[in-house]
Amino acid sequence: MQEPSEKNHFYKLSPESVLNCLESEGFIPTGRLIPLNSYENRVYLIYLEDRDPVVAKFYRPNRWTREAINEEHLFMLQLKDDGFPVVPPLTLKNKDTVHSWDGMYFSLFNQRKGRMPYDLNEKDIDKVARSLARLHNVGAKEDFLHRPFLDGDEFGWQDLDSLESWIFPNLLTPYKNLATKIINQYIDLSEDIPFQRIHGDCHRGNLLSNDIDFFFVDFDDCIMGPVAQDLWMLLNGETDTKQTKYFLDAYRELRDFNKAELKLFPLLQGMRIIHYSAWIAKRWEDPSFPKIFPNFKEPNYWYEEYSQLESIWDKITSLSK
Repeated sequence: MQEPSEKNHFYKLSPESVLNCLESEGFIPTGRLIPLNSYENRVYLIYLEDRDPVVAKFYRPNRWTREAINEEHLFMLQLKDDGFPVVPPLTLKNKDTVHSWDGMYFSLFNQRKGRMPYDLNEKDIDKVARSLARLHNVGAKEDFLHRPFLDGDEFGWQDLDSLESWIFPNLLTPYKNLATKIINQYIDLSEDIPFQRIHGDCHRGNLLSNDIDFFFVDFDDCIMGPVAQDLWMLLNGETDTKQTKYFLDAYRELRDFNKAELKLFPLLQGMRIIHYSAWIAKRWEDPSFPKIFPNFKEPNYWYEEYSQLESIWDKITSLSK
């Protein structure tokens, strides 16, 4: 079996190659496919002659090992077995959910239709909170061994080091100083917080509704980390609002939540900003990234980023009083 190695194939992945890939697995494409939004991977909705459409996900080469992707898929399959509304990968001819094509790992999923909930009423919040608690209950049953750990090293110092040559020179020292304070405080406050398997990228864009239930999609960034990572993203970082209180009350009906983790919200938010910029920097060789982020090398990008980190630091200091 060919092992993924060449990024060039990923950058130049064509519709013809995608359709040939599906045919090699015994599917009969109609020839119609639609690229779906994904900066990290290449994802397509593919229409078939004899069954409902499938979603093909081609993983960015050299990001995940096969073992790491298998852990993502196992987590999703365990959630499905627990009755959780999730879309697990399909098992194909090799009796596995991870396959290779033209130097890339890929997986297939059934299409799941739904809408992104930009506004949540109390009934919605209750459903989402309970669903997230169930997800975390399954996640706590075992650990990831091959996926990232949301600590101050992998999601702090390594990201900051990778930005050294990208930050606008006039902001380099103040940016690094502020980022260092955020990372150090996260390390201190998370020391006694349990880490477990979590979704990792649990913003509302990865939450879909079919008007009956809510389900989570895109487990590509599932990691070992504090459950606060998933909560702050769904709650937009808010720690002291009526919606947050209602969410936590519903969450606690199925799973305990340590109120001390609320102090992690702004720290995780700040670290995500740093991590996001590091992610762009690490992907800059991808021809699509300079087009998607044309301002990344401009001073205004870094002034805006620094301003966001300053606002977050103000939240951090107010919560620590």
